[in-house]
Amino acid sequence: MTRLLLKTTIGPVEDDWHVGRFSRLAAHLAALRAEDGQPLYQVTARDRAGDDVDLAAFAAGGFDQLWLFAVDVTGALTETDAANIEAAQKAGRGVLLTRDHQDLGACLTKLGDVGQAQYFQTQNPDPDETRRRRDDIDTPTIDWPNYHSGANGDLQAVEVPAPVHPIMRRASGEPLRHLPSHPHEGAVGIPATLKAHSAIIAVGTSKATGARFNIAVAIDGPDRGRAVANSSFHHLCDYNWDPRLGRPSFVTEPPADRVIRDPTLLADTHRYVENIAAWLDRRI
Repeated sequence: MTRLLLKTTIGPVEDDWHVGRFSRLAAHLAALRAEDGQPLYQVTARDRAGDDVDLAAFAAGGFDQLWLFAVDVTGALTETDAANIEAAQKAGRGVLLTRDHQDLGACLTKLGDVGQAQYFQTQNPDPDETRRRRDDIDTPTIDWPNYHSGANGDLQAVEVPAPVHPIMRRASGEPLRHLPSHPHEGAVGIPATLKAHSAIIAVGTSKATGARFNIAVAIDGPDRGRAVANSSFHHLCDYNWDPRLGRPSFVTEPPADRVIRDPTLLADTHRYVENIAAWLDRRI
């Protein structure tokens, strides 16, 4: 059984994106079964604290995968945390790194080459200078990168570049077509040092400007575990899978109710997270 760690970069702050706001994801992964009926994943979900003991355990082999939700604006990961994550990667363990708009989660840039797949405003900005501008203008307190893929509680159409990456494949072999939308997604791209080992696997289109933006990058470099860089943790949080489950008070944009009215529309999202876990595990 794969030991999977879900970890935020903040403490258990109630009015924030603490790990309890990713409970649907944790439950979905924990419910997955192998052909013999045994659980595929042992899921541990915790908020971060100090030089985090779970990240130290990840480096020491106590977990096989890390799904890191960078939800802070404070540069929260310590040097010890970053060193532990890099050590685990070099030992062959997989990571999912996700964040949100502007500089939210910019502590990911501390994570060596794989951290360079995440673009922020003041740290590791998009090398394409034409992209260093506002996309969403409805929330004036949030600046670039802030791609508007739609309302929380709605879905966005996803373009899957050929050849279709295993993460973006339905059981039928067809590409995934929809993921949760968000008013202001972050930006990801291929790290220059890992260009030969990375692929853009999903692309979105802004409903505000028509700009195309990267949603996910898969990295399968030499002498390290696999990694996925995702543009927004809102693809994975409870609020975007069911807005009735609540959000921090600082989230003021009105949500849609599309996924409430038809939860089956989340089938591609469920497949997306299943495929990420399997791919990081080298089973697909």
